[in-house]
Amino acid sequence: MCGIFGAMNLKLEREKGISCLNRLSHRGPDGWGFWQEEGMSLGHRRLSVLDLSEKGKQPMTYGNGRYVIVFNGEIYNFIELRKELKMLGYSFESESDTEVALASFIQWKEKCLLKWNGMWALAIWDRHKKELFFSRDRFGIKPLYYTEFSGEPYSLAFGSEMKALLPLLKEIRPNASLLTDTEKMLTYEGRRECVIEGILRFPAGCYAYGDKRGLKIKRYWRTLNHLMEVPKTYEEQVEKFRELFLHACKIRMRSDVTIGTALSGGLDSSATICAMSHIASKEKEARLNKDWQHAYVAAFPGTTMDESAYAKKVTDYLGMKSTFVNIDPLKAVNSLEHFLYLFEDVYVTSPIPMMLLYGELKRDGTVVTIDGHGADELFGGYTFDFLHALKDAGLHKEKMDKVLNAYIDSFPADGSNIALKSRSKGKLVANYYRREITRGLSFKKKPPLPMYMKEERFRRLDHLNKKLYMSTHETILPTLLRNYDRYSMANGVEIRMPFMDYRIVSFAFSIGWESKLHGGYSKSIIRDAMAPFMPKEIAYRKTKIGFNTPIVEWMKGPLKEYFLDLVHEKEFAHCGLIRPKQVRRQVIKVIKDPLATFAMGEEAWKSLYPYLWEKAVLKRR
Repeated sequence: MCGIFGAMNLKLEREKGISCLNRLSHRGPDGWGFWQEEGMSLGHRRLSVLDLSEKGKQPMTYGNGRYVIVFNGEIYNFIELRKELKMLGYSFESESDTEVALASFIQWKEKCLLKWNGMWALAIWDRHKKELFFSRDRFGIKPLYYTEFSGEPYSLAFGSEMKALLPLLKEIRPNASLLTDTEKMLTYEGRRECVIEGILRFPAGCYAYGDKRGLKIKRYWRTLNHLMEVPKTYEEQVEKFRELFLHACKIRMRSDVTIGTALSGGLDSSATICAMSHIASKEKEARLNKDWQHAYVAAFPGTTMDESAYAKKVTDYLGMKSTFVNIDPLKAVNSLEHFLYLFEDVYVTSPIPMMLLYGELKRDGTVVTIDGHGADELFGGYTFDFLHALKDAGLHKEKMDKVLNAYIDSFPADGSNIALKSRSKGKLVANYYRREITRGLSFKKKPPLPMYMKEERFRRLDHLNKKLYMSTHETILPTLLRNYDRYSMANGVEIRMPFMDYRIVSFAFSIGWESKLHGGYSKSIIRDAMAPFMPKEIAYRKTKIGFNTPIVEWMKGPLKEYFLDLVHEKEFAHCGLIRPKQVRRQVIKVIKDPLATFAMGEEAWKSLYPYLWEKAVLKRR
């Protein structure tokens, strides 16, 4: 895990190249390397995770020096691939997965990508053919950006983050269409365009060959082409998921440094750490790290966002300690601009909580976390997804009631949700809600369709899975993957995500909606598969808080003066990316209105963010 940088067919002074690379020093605090030859530059900032010796250093060469690689990520099945390659005559000097990745490319070229189980963004230079190979993992867990230069021969530069490329741009211009559209903040990560004009996002699930004539990008992965035969009965599907998930967690425990978990107390992260505990008690594989009993919990004392009590139930069940990280915004407000520089993109919530959480992990000596990201998008964890299953249920009352039960039960039972009033003696009086909610579903109104949506495989998916497929591949999940890469790597921490194992993603879209909303529960197949290994009250906990910043409480309380000062700055009034007077009114209303809602606070933050971004990123080039 690290940061990579490079340039092809570009006359780049070594000092300038190293300066670009060192803008990624937070991603790789353990060392660096820079290689140049005949217009080709490759740089690497190292976070040591597998093979901590100098033999694991990059840029790394193989094949009598013909191939040079810079690699960001992990190939979790590198042990199995190494054995296979040894049988084919390959030898290895290191114990790293990078050397295995390079050897497998030499053996199988781009077909090696379908053999890898992992996350990656990489570049391999063939010194004989003068050809560059790019690739990004199936789902875009690891980032890769590039910029192209005019003239001949074709030239480009690339990096793990946009900031590494800024010194090479003649002019830095914001992409106002992304920065000023608050709806796009949740969706643009699935596109190639970025918040800085002239920088492109290399697409997930793709590879490319580049030379002096240009760059040819091709897709090697589309989940629709890799659906699998699944067992017919729900009970058998539960067993299959359990098998896949435990193995996904197992290979992600391969590490030469301390591992832990960012634990929320929700189903997904709790299932992950409980799976790790089960694996540790059964498996004896040498590369599985034995130092994994580290749980870190972001706590928001006194706010509605606090889930630390649930997290403690999990660690008490496992007999291990929790590290509770109280998220105090006052301790971080002076670092907010630096956090936004590291984050470098825009989003609907503040980066403060996660930056503080992963910072605490690193200070405590934990370098790798195995977290629960991806489960909501794959298996239907968001309340707004449930209602899409009503179309699948048709007019079958029992099936519709199951969907509505799961929907209503997911809200806090504090009387704030009007839908809870529709219960009588524990049974759903659903007729009114069936009519009203069904009327509110906008199945006919759709944005421009991606090409795959015209394919027969997609058409055969049920309505819930169509919605989840879009969330996984186009909108919500790509954005969250980007966010957590930034939060963690800003602190030199690697996140591994067992739910994003490609086998689990394929499985998720090979089962029907009733296996995801089963027995009145969302994500039912995860609950039923993992319940034997975790506290029942967590496995079958229905309410979902979701991770959000308590922005209203912060704006009214500890950060009140900060926000008031911010919206009265001279530069604020002249920022072309916002409507200063309107944004100022929004912020002040949240601060002064005793009935200000979370939605109001979120809207105020989104409207203010472009100004903060301009200060942190654009003016700190």
